[in-house]
Amino acid sequence: MRINENNYVDKAEKVIKELAEESKQRNRGRVDMVTTSKLRNLLAMTADIYNQVLVCQEEVLSDDICGRIEYLRVRFMYEYGRDDSKERKVKNFIDKTNILVLLKEVGKTKHNYILFSKYMEALIAFHKYYGGKEQ
Repeated sequence: MRINENNYVDKAEKVIKELAEESKQRNRGRVDMVTTSKLRNLLAMTADIYNQVLVCQEEVLSDDICGRIEYLRVRFMYEYGRDDSKERKVKNFIDKTNILVLLKEVGKTKHNYILFSKYMEALIAFHKYYGGKEQ
């Protein structure tokens, strides 16, 4: 995977800092990224799957869980497609964070999904830290 236990936090911080800076440049110093609410909905789905993955005894995930991961990817694509705003906040977030690529790289591996989930949590944390707003 493009992320690992040693770099996922730094990568999450870097991408959110970049998004915050781009937002400041577009909005006269004001941070206006994708909303925390939008991200929380996607994180909730991620967390539901994470809870199922944790109780799996095998390293290889079941077809049911893999199907849920694929559906999560569909939900990200849906949110991407819905974003018709001039600022492209959701599109920029998904593109810069490589979420769709990382979801594909999870494959059927428990370890990879847990790592992806931690990356998502780090993104949300840094989003809030660097000025992400509710809506």
